[in-house]
Amino acid sequence: MLKVLKSGLFTTIQDNGRYGYLNKGVPVAGYMDTFAATKVNKLLENSIDAALMEITMTGPKIQFEAATFICLGGAEISAKLNDEPIKNYVVVKVKKGDILTYGKLVQGFRAYLGVKNGFKTVRVLGSRSFFISVTEKNHSSEGDVLKFDEVVEFSPKIMELKVPNYYDKAKLTVNKGPEYELLNDKQLEYLFAREFSIANENNRMAYQLEETIPGHEISMLTSATLPGTVQLTPSGKLIILMKDGQTTGGYPRILQLSDDAINMLAQKKFGDLINFKLIP
Repeated sequence: MLKVLKSGLFTTIQDNGRYGYLNKGVPVAGYMDTFAATKVNKLLENSIDAALMEITMTGPKIQFEAATFICLGGAEISAKLNDEPIKNYVVVKVKKGDILTYGKLVQGFRAYLGVKNGFKTVRVLGSRSFFISVTEKNHSSEGDVLKFDEVVEFSPKIMELKVPNYYDKAKLTVNKGPEYELLNDKQLEYLFAREFSIANENNRMAYQLEETIPGHEISMLTSATLPGTVQLTPSGKLIILMKDGQTTGGYPRILQLSDDAINMLAQKKFGDLINFKLIP
């Protein structure tokens, strides 16, 4: 087991997501940065959908109450095990009583902590991913105890991975959304010829962008949306839905982020710059 001694800003348990319930209004949830999470699980030789701890900007202080093997990935938040620095994407053995802490955010925004065989929180609708109104809790807090298998011996095939740095990249690759053809030349020029900054309104549900493009007077029925859907409001505001985002919306869906772009955006924070590149 693992005990949360001090909570971070927003720490949740996430797996590969909750599928098959969009028509009932239940979002996918799951890892915000699937690339980083997948690398962590592969190093630990876990199943592809093993539950990890997703840590946002500031990390928790946690104590291991059983032996296991861990791996960190995603954002770098100056992690230390028993006051000794540990790196991302390296398999590390921990003993009962060991304490993991996080410090200053160095790069990225969301980090992942994996344990051998994954966290054993309750499955709801086929997933362990926390999501408010579906799971009992929507995040981990001080005093929580999270279960995992005690593992004393493990010889991983690969102990360490070198992962390319994508935190500073600004170009998000996108496909045309269902209402893309409704955009006029001026809107398209604004959309693809300028940079946008991440607004303060950003979370697991959606990212808003600070700058606007020319607005519209399009009236449409509420339609299905997905993680990565870019909506355009009448005032010209751009809203990018993420893993906990609504499953339907009434704004034009002008773009759809690629999977790589969703991973990149998940590592962006307030003030970071992005721009869009249309996939041919």
